[in-house]
Amino acid sequence: MSLDTTQIAPGDLAALLGSRLCHDLVSPLGAIGNGVELLEMSTDFPTIAQSPELRLIAESVAAARSRIQAFRMAFGHAQGDQRVARVELSRLLDGMAAHGRLRIELDADGDFARPEIRMVMLALMCLETAMPWGGRVMVLRKLPGWQLVAESDRMRPDPALWSWLSDGATGPSRNPSPAEVQFALLAEAARGSGRALAWELDEKGAEIAF
Repeated sequence: MSLDTTQIAPGDLAALLGSRLCHDLVSPLGAIGNGVELLEMSTDFPTIAQSPELRLIAESVAAARSRIQAFRMAFGHAQGDQRVARVELSRLLDGMAAHGRLRIELDADGDFARPEIRMVMLALMCLETAMPWGGRVMVLRKLPGWQLVAESDRMRPDPALWSWLSDGATGPSRNPSPAEVQFALLAEAARGSGRALAWELDEKGAEIAF
């Protein structure tokens, strides 16, 4: 006797996996962070809070937690009725900027559909790939969509990779590496939501809009 089964689209399955991995990683990182805080308050080790070793651990945990929260938004499951407040988006962007080489500014008001913010985070990661030496990114909410504008004194343009963000007639011309998967995911998210992607890339900056 055959049983009816519900099929999960490959993209949704990958997003569910991303959510699960991020969820399972947050708990141990939180425990490490709590342990560091307890050590800092301990009277048994009065000088440990100022030690470079503990500072390094605390900073590394904070960076990892911020990055995982960004991954959770970018790679996790996003339902259309979920909303993201501006303060939460600002915290995510600050977390990405605090432990990297990017300066990120946000010009947006209100709250936003989570699928939109997922695309914002993926687009930001695409820009980050092209800016390994740092730079400035402005994240703008321009109705009816979003625009991310990046500026840097030194860019690493890779048109073959960025062609993933073009329509089917002009790309893509090569597969992304694991560190570049955000390009394929952003293209898939745009198709799934019926949004058109536009991008520009040169030696001094880049732009992604949807």
